[in-house]
Amino acid sequence: MAEFTGGDDYQAEFDPKAYLEHYKFGEGTWGEEYLNFALKHYCKTFTSGGVKGDTLIDIGSGPTIHQLLSACESFKEIIASDYTDRNRQELEKWLKNEPGVFDWTPVVEYVCELEGNRGKEAEKEMKLRKTIKQVLKCDVHKSNPMHPIILPPADCLVSSLCLEAACKDLNTYRLALKNISSLLKPGGHLVLSGALACSFYVVGPKRFSCLVLREEFLREVLSETDFIIQEFEVLFRDDNFIDDSSDFPGMFFILAQRRK
Repeated sequence: MAEFTGGDDYQAEFDPKAYLEHYKFGEGTWGEEYLNFALKHYCKTFTSGGVKGDTLIDIGSGPTIHQLLSACESFKEIIASDYTDRNRQELEKWLKNEPGVFDWTPVVEYVCELEGNRGKEAEKEMKLRKTIKQVLKCDVHKSNPMHPIILPPADCLVSSLCLEAACKDLNTYRLALKNISSLLKPGGHLVLSGALACSFYVVGPKRFSCLVLREEFLREVLSETDFIIQEFEVLFRDDNFIDDSSDFPGMFFILAQRRK
């Protein structure tokens, strides 16, 4: 079992630019596999008309924006968040369209195609930049993850590849899910996605631990936290392909609603 890498490890050693290399389309990375799976489900979730509102909070955005490309059509305001300074700085640079930022164009093109808006990539990026109003420090281990800021309850929470990286054991995951759900209105939606049965992933030279999650546990913990699961999609990778960058055999995408 990999040694647990906590918040201090992320703050000191997580390199957003190295991480973003996993999200280049056309290079056969695990990030590309994950994007192909997740973006279809984000598109379906946020364009169906059932998940919409004023405010969406993204928990543990990392340096990425793919998880918000469809959501920006259904919410007036998005609040991005992350634990590490460098990830938040990378997001701010993208928001300001600074030179040298990661080029999300192939991903944006793919999302626009999924949404039936091919050729509208520039408008999509502009819309997302306009909709993300804040990038905040977030710690899922605090009862108010945005402490000391107190946010009004949101209509929707998104969290992708975050909790399994932040939590050292299943009990900690339970508490973290409870903490983030305090940011959500009763009746609000949670869109949770990530890696199944993954124990590690590599960013640059650094190996980070990952909490091994199973479908049964996720169903149980969501029910315990007062969520009604509306969709639970799982995709296993071809022939359990494992390389040196990560050992995850499958991916999950969950849409759940907090009990009113």
